[in-house]
Amino acid sequence: MRKLPVYIAVLAGAAMSIAASCGKGSTEDTAGLKPAPIATIPGHDSLAQDTAPKEGPRVLPPEAYLRTYLQLFGGMSALEVQNAAKANQLFDTWNDYLGLIGLPDYSTDIPRGTQTNALMLATFERMGIALCDRALENDLKAATPLKDRRIFAFDMTAAAPTQAEFTERFDVLHRTFLGYPVALATTDRAGTFYKLYNDVVAMPPTTNAKFTPAEAGWAAICYGLVRHPEFHLY
Repeated sequence: MRKLPVYIAVLAGAAMSIAASCGKGSTEDTAGLKPAPIATIPGHDSLAQDTAPKEGPRVLPPEAYLRTYLQLFGGMSALEVQNAAKANQLFDTWNDYLGLIGLPDYSTDIPRGTQTNALMLATFERMGIALCDRALENDLKAATPLKDRRIFAFDMTAAAPTQAEFTERFDVLHRTFLGYPVALATTDRAGTFYKLYNDVVAMPPTTNAKFTPAEAGWAAICYGLVRHPEFHLY
């Protein structure tokens, strides 16, 4: 029992020696591990960093697009959208489209579509065009109050819009469909769509046209955004 303090002192000294040696070793080991540019590492100065995407753009599940379309229509149910669009021959029935966009039909043992194809994208575009036409009729032709408009939440100009006037209104649509200001686009998107608008307005009017030239121009702008890759792909 008298030797217990001696044992404790020896163990404490050994522990202090081990801790000191470990601390010294870790300091020396980490001294040369500071971050450095890859070009400074021998043999890596001529290696280019591969930043290319490894997967191509993909589409979301069809349910995501249906939900987006229904929200843009104004929070309507699928049947309400069908009846509203069918009245003006903009849309047939959902049964004509659900299989084409990849949804399964268990009544006939048709599985869910797993491969994107041209027919699927064309069907999404047709649904988007029906949305644009219906929204233009509701927002612009029906003179809906500005606060109640879903897509065309702006007032049309009395005369042909200037570049600045067009960009201001185009930005409203751009934010609605693509989710960010047109000023942040990587290309001159406002200028491209302004040319599209003017080209459509300058086209000769067709017989029994349901839209004025200016309305047809804004409908074409809506068509372009609802077909945009940034709207469909991720």
